[in-house]
Amino acid sequence: MSRRAIAVEFDLVSALGPDAETTWGALVTGQSGVRPFARFPAGPARPSNAAFVDGLEPGHGDTLVVQMLRPVLERHRHAIPSDAQLLLATTNGEIEYLERAVAGEPASAKDSVPTVLATKVQALVGLERPGVVVSAACASSTVAIAEGAAMIRAGEAESVLIVACDFVSEFVAAGFRSLGALAPDRARPFDRDRRGLSLGEAAGFLLLMDEHRARAEARTCHAEIAGWGVSSDADHITAPSATGQGLATAIRKALATASVDPRNVGSICAHGTGTRPNDAMELQAFARVFADAVPTYSVKGAVGHTMGTAGLVDAIVAVQSLTVGTAPPTAGLLEPDTDALTWVSASPQSCSPMVALSTNSGFGGVNSALVLRRCEAPR
Repeated sequence: MSRRAIAVEFDLVSALGPDAETTWGALVTGQSGVRPFARFPAGPARPSNAAFVDGLEPGHGDTLVVQMLRPVLERHRHAIPSDAQLLLATTNGEIEYLERAVAGEPASAKDSVPTVLATKVQALVGLERPGVVVSAACASSTVAIAEGAAMIRAGEAESVLIVACDFVSEFVAAGFRSLGALAPDRARPFDRDRRGLSLGEAAGFLLLMDEHRARAEARTCHAEIAGWGVSSDADHITAPSATGQGLATAIRKALATASVDPRNVGSICAHGTGTRPNDAMELQAFARVFADAVPTYSVKGAVGHTMGTAGLVDAIVAVQSLTVGTAPPTAGLLEPDTDALTWVSASPQSCSPMVALSTNSGFGGVNSALVLRRCEAPR
């Protein structure tokens, strides 16, 4: 028997605040966490601005991702069942160890392997089973959420804990700088004069549970992960396919899995990096699927591009958007590009609180989409 996968618990830390509630409050009022960045020594790799989490201390005790994760997970440890299946989504994990080893400092590059971090998270939460690492570029946590929901629907698990984390490292900054993808000031998703992305960092979790177990445990249903779709356009190692066909395919798969008509989607949380290729591709994909404009937004002008955590942040924001029937403004947007007119806005938009779509894409041509549905009365 097919079962519904519902979100019963979530939280995150971002450049906008130490928890999901604070982050949402800042997002909906148009605030941005992108600001001058000086965590590592000045050089060609260091971005002038980034969306970073306050209070992190490199080289002191825990790595930066664990410093972000620890308070978030410890706040909710009592609510996370010990038999939950852990899916860890990240692109770089504890890459600090590799950076230190390359710099000749006393560190082992082997400690940067994401499976080591998964073991730490398992111990931090007190889970019975080892975790599984999901690394699908900047779509990592969206793919992990899709995998978790599929496991629950197939009866393979009763609860799945998706944990995601990534931080602004010298390694990551150098890579995006070499691609010419960093904005000189800040990301302006879907803006006519957008000039690149702003790096960001975040960490958090989403606990999914089979609806029957959730009801038995008197859990609150925040939203149902109703549908999901993943595709690869296999067009370029870093750039998305300009046609948007790959993302459109993922969206159609997600809608079909959820048995949702495109006309019933009330809002779209887009990947919206602020680079010309990504934003144009997404709008092409949306136009392929939807006959009319849907209230659309990106959070990356506010929290930056959080890489493997991006999909988790987007899913949590989409859940909060469903709860209040409001799509947050796109921070950094000044004048929408021609294709973005009637879709995106620099102000909050009213939207149907029934169904939301969240999309993410990444290097290698990966595309992913989630359909989130407002929780119905228990069946």
